Amino acid sequence: MAKSKYLRLPVNKLQVGLKVKLPLSWTEHPFLFNRVALDSEAQIEMIKNLGVPYVYVVSGAELLEDSEPEVDVVPTPSKTASPQQAALRQARKALRHSQNQFIDAMNQSRTLMGKLVSDPEGAVREAALLVEMMLEQLYASEQPRLALVSSGENRTSITQHGISVATLALVMGHHLDLEKTLLRAIATGAILHDVGKMRVPEDIRTKRSGLSASEKNFLAMHPNFGYDLLKKSGMFSDDVLNIVLHHHEFFDGSGYPDGLKGDKIALPIQLVSLANDFDSQLWRDDIISPQIALGHLFKNRAGMHQQTLIQTLVKVLEIYPPGTIVQLSDGAVAKVMLTTSETTKPQVWSCTVDGADAEYRFLMDEDVVVEAAIKPSDLSHGASKTLQAEDGISFYIC
Repeated sequence: MAKSKYLRLPVNKLQVGLKVKLPLSWTEHPFLFNRVALDSEAQIEMIKNLGVPYVYVVSGAELLEDSEPEVDVVPTPSKTASPQQAALRQARKALRHSQNQFIDAMNQSRTLMGKLVSDPEGAVREAALLVEMMLEQLYASEQPRLALVSSGENRTSITQHGISVATLALVMGHHLDLEKTLLRAIATGAILHDVGKMRVPEDIRTKRSGLSASEKNFLAMHPNFGYDLLKKSGMFSDDVLNIVLHHHEFFDGSGYPDGLKGDKIALPIQLVSLANDFDSQLWRDDIISPQIALGHLFKNRAGMHQQTLIQTLVKVLEIYPPGTIVQLSDGAVAKVMLTTSETTKPQVWSCTVDGADAEYRFLMDEDVVVEAAIKPSDLSHGASKTLQAEDGISFYIC
């Protein structure tokens, strides 16, 4: 049988509309597959930064006016990667794993939500499997960190929000050295904390303009709705039920439904309340970055949460939380993808101010630091597109 033939194309001749095959193994690039349909300039910039001189054109060759002759696809000679290149590949792999785990967690969450009424025992099994998956990821590292992940949607859902809140609460709980049994209840309660919103009409849940007084009152019933649903099943522990019922209670007594105050709010509930409060800020129209959400929490809601817990949240998020758009000291702009032990040297997805030269960077290996957080609106169109600055922000364990 004759060998397959593809057009070999230098990377500087790439253009949108082509489908190309990368001459690399799947561990050496950030895409899910070796074959990539190019539908954006950002993808082209990513390929240019992989260090390969050419790719193979699978389809779309008619778009090219000038190309090299066809050649047989041959294995790319193996090259010994430098320690820095190996670390970058491993980091990209870890980030892809977190993203995939996040999507899997969302899918499992949808499944268990669908079983709560018709098959409560099945829902409990699904919840247990999901929580064990998250705990396994949590304990895979001595110091678990928060990775930036996305569902690809600009509006959050009950399941997406639940997984992100569970992630924040788990990492904070791990930082506080809480026992695994308690973390298990925290994760389960956080995943299910908004289940009562399924009884709230979608036009109220997703309303972007101000809610009327009656709509606010109806929405504020969702903790009771969720508690009643889970209590009726008889399958969930009191710790989980109390998280669902009281996740809007605040330390200063200003929360609902029971206006609990101070130490009358158990620690697991306080952790989920804080994680829920922070993650909810990320989806407000007037909150434009995780750093601003963190600042808003400090300035406007500090008395609503225990100060020590807010400090714990800051420690796990760092000053520049994942998802923050930043200015680097070398003039590039970037999105923070993963925090590190050095506050001003996170792992970032970076590009020039016009959106070119996109690359994943370990700032800890460079003489470059984050100088400041910037507004997504301050980016050029090209940089905004490359950094996907308008994407929704969620967190998962890495």
